[in-house]
Amino acid sequence: MTEQHNKDPTYRRAKREGYRARSAYKLLEIEKRFKIFKRAFYIIDIGSAPGSWLQVAKLKAEENLLKYNDKYYHRDSYKILGVDVKNITPIENVKILKMDISVPEFLPEVKSYFGDEVDLIISDASIQKSGNKFSDQVHQIRLCYKILEFSEVLKKNGNIIIKLFRGVDYQDFFKLVKRKFQFVKGFKPRSSYKKSNETFIIGLKKF
Repeated sequence: MTEQHNKDPTYRRAKREGYRARSAYKLLEIEKRFKIFKRAFYIIDIGSAPGSWLQVAKLKAEENLLKYNDKYYHRDSYKILGVDVKNITPIENVKILKMDISVPEFLPEVKSYFGDEVDLIISDASIQKSGNKFSDQVHQIRLCYKILEFSEVLKKNGNIIIKLFRGVDYQDFFKLVKRKFQFVKGFKPRSSYKKSNETFIIGLKKF
């Protein structure tokens, strides 16, 4: 544990409350503001290591099972898929897939697991930074476009959350998301590091 982590109250809170990383609170802030998990039972988390967003997704899916028990929305189970090229310690009732999302096998894997029932795609995925801001921005935006491609598996009114770094490509990407979703907003959670230029694009209600 680094000295920076020792002094970080959000990191200490995460450890105290059982989350694998402080990033859990970024997703919880997004949920509080935009209600992305409302009636979400089938969820994909892209770039999920170490698993804190999966923990939040599981918590919210279980809450939905208890809350939405009307005839139309009733489900007796949920499905959550976590995808990353890194190893993720297993989480009960969550499927973990160690795979690069750019490989052709990824989409068939998703469809075989969910069918056409995906309610929500969330992603805190980030490229391995080189230290070159321009190069990092280019590679991150390419990753964002790839993630957005998978919005095709979302059912109508499905939601998506994608992390990107603000740069020259931000507005073009934002406009593309607006062509696919009824409501689009850029949002930086308070729990993000102040010096970070990360922003989360919130896309609600797929057309």
